[in-house]
Amino acid sequence: MSQPLDLSAQAEVLDKDDKLHSLRDEFVIPTKADIKRRTLATQDSPAGAPQEDRVPCTYLCGNSLGLQPKRTSTRIKQYLDTWGTQGVQGHFKPLDDSPLPTWLHVDTKAAQMIAPIVGADESEVAVMQTLTANLHLLMTAFYNPDPNGKHKIILERKAFPSDHFAVLSQIQHHGLSPEKSMITVQSPSSEDNVLTTEDITSLIAEHASDTALILLPGVQYYTGQLLDIPTITAFARERGIFIIWDLAHAVGNVPLSLHDWGVDAAAWCTYKYLNSGPGCIGGMFINSRNSLVTTTITDDTPERGYGKRLSGWWGNDKGTRFAMETKFHPVKGAAGFQLSNPSVLDITSLTASLEVFELAGGMPALREKSKKLTAFLQHCLESMSQDARKLFRIITPPEPEQRGAQLSLFLADGLLTVTMKELERAGVIVDERKPDVIRVAPAPLYNTFSDCVTFVEAFESALLLAERSKHT
Repeated sequence: MSQPLDLSAQAEVLDKDDKLHSLRDEFVIPTKADIKRRTLATQDSPAGAPQEDRVPCTYLCGNSLGLQPKRTSTRIKQYLDTWGTQGVQGHFKPLDDSPLPTWLHVDTKAAQMIAPIVGADESEVAVMQTLTANLHLLMTAFYNPDPNGKHKIILERKAFPSDHFAVLSQIQHHGLSPEKSMITVQSPSSEDNVLTTEDITSLIAEHASDTALILLPGVQYYTGQLLDIPTITAFARERGIFIIWDLAHAVGNVPLSLHDWGVDAAAWCTYKYLNSGPGCIGGMFINSRNSLVTTTITDDTPERGYGKRLSGWWGNDKGTRFAMETKFHPVKGAAGFQLSNPSVLDITSLTASLEVFELAGGMPALREKSKKLTAFLQHCLESMSQDARKLFRIITPPEPEQRGAQLSLFLADGLLTVTMKELERAGVIVDERKPDVIRVAPAPLYNTFSDCVTFVEAFESALLLAERSKHT
C-alpha cells in the first residue's frame, strides 16, 4: 500500500492540475527581500541579500489589499501619456493606439466590466466614490424614517466600525435616538458571533413593523462568514424593508447575482479582491426598480420623479451634462446617483485588474478554485501537531458555502504579536485583528496550494515560539 502524500507533495499535484495557475504571472508578487526593505527600490534584491530572500513572499492578505496586476502600470502609463499629449482633449478624443476609453466614458466602461462580477445589468452599477461615502449616499436616498412608524435600522453588532459609524450618523442626522432606532444582530449561541440565517430573520421579524432599513455584510470581515444574501433579502423585502448589502469582502471573492436575488442596493470597495490599489474608487448597485426616473427635464418639478437622492453634475444625463444647465435631470440607473466626475486614474487602475478577471473566465471558475484552496488550507491547519493545534481555533464556518476565501484563526491569549512578527520574518504576509485573530485569505487569482503549505509550516513554528516566549 502506498503511503499518503505529504502536504508539499499534495500541493504540488493540486498546483499542477490548477487550470488558473498561469494567472499568477499577471501579478507583481513581492519578494522576501522586498518586504524587508525600507526603501522604494524596485530592482532585484541587493547582491548581498541571501538567495532565499529573492524568492516571492507568501502573500495571503488579499482580503485586506490585493496584489498589483502587472498590467496596471501599463494602463496607468497610457493614461498619463494621454493626459500629457492631449490635455483636456482626453475627455472626448479617442486615440487609435490606446485601449483606454475617453475620460467622458471611463465610468461606463468600468460599469460594463464589473456588472458580471456582481450579477447585475450594466445600468444597475456605478463605479464611484468610496465605500462609506456610497453607503451614506444610499441611506440618504432610501432611509426615510418616520418617528411614529418605520424608523429603525438593523445591522450586526460587530459590524465593521465604518458601517456602524455611518448608521449612527444617519440616525442622528434625522434627529432620532440610536438607543431606539438602531437594532443590532448578535448570535445567542456562538462565542465568535457567527450568525445563522435564523438569527437574522428572527430579529427582522421581531422589528419588522418599525424597521425602515437593514445594512448587512455579504462576507463578515472578522469571521469571514458568507451570509445567505438571497434568503435574507427575500425575507426583508416580503416585510417591506429596504436592504443594503456591504460587499467589501464579497465582491471579487464569491459569485453574486444581485439583480436575480432582488437585492435593493449594495456598495463595495475595490482594493481587496478586485486589486485596484489602496483606497481606490468604490462602487454601488441599485436595483433598476429603485432608480427609475419618471419625469422629463421639461417638467416643472422633475425632482419628484427621482426621489430624494443627493445630486451632482456627473449624475446628470450626458446629453445635457456639458450644456451647463442648472436644472438637474439624472441619467437612468445607478449612474444617475454619481456626484463629481470620477478619478480617471482610479478607474484606469481598477479596469486593469478587471481585465484579469475576464482572462479567468468569470467568477464561477474563480470560486471553484477558491473553495479548493480554502479547503486545502483548512486541511493543512488540521494536520499540524497537537502542541500547535491547541494554541488556536478556526472561527470561520467550516461549510464551504458559508465562507469565502478567508479563514480567521483565533489564537490563545498573548500569542498574536510574536506570531505575526515571526510570520513576517519568514516572508509570510497575513493580517491581524487585535487582540487575538489572524486572517488568512488565499486569493484564487494569484495564490497557490503551495502557499497554503508554506503558511502553515511558518505558522506552526511561529505559534510554538510565541508560546515558549510567554514562559521565559
